[in-house]
Amino acid sequence: MKSSVSPVFAALLAASLSFTGSLACAQTDAPAPASAAAAPTATPAPASTGAAAAANPLSPEVVNAAGRDGAVAPAAKASKSSKAAKAVKPGSAAILRAQVLLDRAHFGAGEIDGATGSNMKAALAGFQKAHDIAGDGTLDSATWAALNADPSDALVTYTLQDSDVTGPFQPIPEDMAAKAKMTALGFASVEEALGERFHASPALLKRLNPGKDFTRAGEQIVVPNVEGAAPLPKGGKIVVSKAAKTLTLYDTAGKIVAQFPSSTGSEHDPLPLGEWKVNGISKNPVFWYNPKLFWDAKPGESKAKIPPGPNNPVGVAWIDLSKDHYGIHGTPVPSSIGKTQSHGCIRLTNWDVATLMTSVGAGTQVVLQD
Repeated sequence: MKSSVSPVFAALLAASLSFTGSLACAQTDAPAPASAAAAPTATPAPASTGAAAAANPLSPEVVNAAGRDGAVAPAAKASKSSKAAKAVKPGSAAILRAQVLLDRAHFGAGEIDGATGSNMKAALAGFQKAHDIAGDGTLDSATWAALNADPSDALVTYTLQDSDVTGPFQPIPEDMAAKAKMTALGFASVEEALGERFHASPALLKRLNPGKDFTRAGEQIVVPNVEGAAPLPKGGKIVVSKAAKTLTLYDTAGKIVAQFPSSTGSEHDPLPLGEWKVNGISKNPVFWYNPKLFWDAKPGESKAKIPPGPNNPVGVAWIDLSKDHYGIHGTPVPSSIGKTQSHGCIRLTNWDVATLMTSVGAGTQVVLQD
């Protein structure tokens, strides 16, 4: 499969369109992700053999084979003599492959990490509902059969390019006034950039690539095969569930075609329940910070113009809603999605909001519900 930056995400990073309204929501207390570069085609990750595969439960050979027969993978038993094996959770190879296939099917669990959790269960439940599978969000044989309709390897190799490792990378300050002094909010490190590009936690990438130097051009690394998935059809309706912490996309015929984990509102800024519509979309937006709209603004803070980039408080895209000051947007902290609250808006990972914006536009119906 192709391992170049997806056209959608690359376009977002290259654009510098500004949203000029005042946004009431965003995560304002955490740093993170910016631009990515094109790269050559990836190849399936080479199979590990013998003892190497046994010693590494997340080797490409083990992960790419997990669940292909439709059977539920048995729990892995940690070896007392292997620290790496002790750290591996039961069934992690199957979980990792399922996460990649779910992401490719547009029912992602957020940041791919090879672990079970609420986002993974919600992703499986959404996939099962969309495919008329009776299930409760567990990885069963019927779900594997549907996932295996995509024969792609879950892990592939990728060769680091000069553009991947040269950055520029720089620390991102937490203070809004300090952010406003920067020209762009790019990645803080190459690991962070690669994590966002391949929809994976930096910790997982390191776990998949022991001993690899992520700062050296020419280094071959193993990554989740999340690129080259089929595009979404035209969206007809967006439904956001506060309880499920999900955003579900329906096509114009009323069929579920995607589901993404989301963070939605808080007790201070509750999700504005009701029916709204999409007003428009801003790619790679400038964020106009107004402390009067944030209950947790620090005393003495002033309005600030925050430059674009994935580390921007609203990420790489803002889908404006007909409810003033509210929208669907990205985040600089993908690991927080579905785990933390927002300032009232609907927050997705940058890659999910980038995918969503290809399907919806002005006039798309948006239902926000408990």
